[in-house]
Amino acid sequence: MKRLPIPEDVTGEEIDKDVRQELLSLPKGLAEDVSKNLVMVARLIDEDPEGAYAYSKIALRLASRVAAVREAAGFAAYANQKYSEALAEFRAARRMTGSVDLWPVMADCERGLGRPEKALEMAGAAEVHKLDKAGQVEMRLVAAGARRDMDQLDAAIVTLQSPELASNTVQPWTARLRYAYADALLAAGREDEAREWFAKAVESDKDGSTDASDRLAEMDGVEFVDAFVEDDDEDESDTVTDAEADVDVDDDDDDDEVEFQDDVSVADELDDEDDGTEDDAVAESKDDVVKEGVIENDAPLKEDDDKN
Repeated sequence: MKRLPIPEDVTGEEIDKDVRQELLSLPKGLAEDVSKNLVMVARLIDEDPEGAYAYSKIALRLASRVAAVREAAGFAAYANQKYSEALAEFRAARRMTGSVDLWPVMADCERGLGRPEKALEMAGAAEVHKLDKAGQVEMRLVAAGARRDMDQLDAAIVTLQSPELASNTVQPWTARLRYAYADALLAAGREDEAREWFAKAVESDKDGSTDASDRLAEMDGVEFVDAFVEDDDEDESDTVTDAEADVDVDDDDDDDEVEFQDDVSVADELDDEDDGTEDDAVAESKDDVVKEGVIENDAPLKEDDDKN
């Protein structure tokens, strides 16, 4: 079996204690090899998904009967858009543990496979009630994505409307939830509302998990210019060669002047006012979503000052 290089700073002790507990069923040397490969999967999965996938395959060959290994292999495949493979690994991990924690990402794999109806079916299943709050929010995001896959924009907007969205308390999922809501509003042509929610997403996105600030700037017509490139251009325009200097000195009759004028573009400000009304199409979509059971605890969208 071909092995991949493991950096010297990787000991295998970096993995979660629950995963280490699972690996106790393996011989010590084997457990160490598996843990190091799992560390590499976690280290690379965001910046080098293909590299993470390669390490996950090694871990899978070494310990395919360990649920944590199957889960890591699933996430590595998911990061590489290998949705069928990811779904198979997640199902295997779920059978081994009996946990429902992977339910939302399994539903998203169904979306990736072009089966949004199946994802919506999973969003209304009993397993959702067993998820923690983070899992339920993730399931709501997947369900809204499935609605958009089916060109049901109004229903997607309604699906995202929830106490978690309206709450002023910032949670790990807040920025992504607000961003998804803003993006759905923008897709539906509700630009003023979209701008408001992109701004709220920026406020809650302390670790830069979304590009909400870029989207907001784009809506405001702001363009970012590389100052260093501009300075280089100006320097080049101001440079006079020795030959050009000689010509200027010798040619007394050359009194032509060249004028430079900077063009300044001004972006119009967007109108932030919102009449606060909900059109008939949205109201009707909301009734349909509630009837299908996708949203269990739907509530009118309003600012909730209560702390969760």
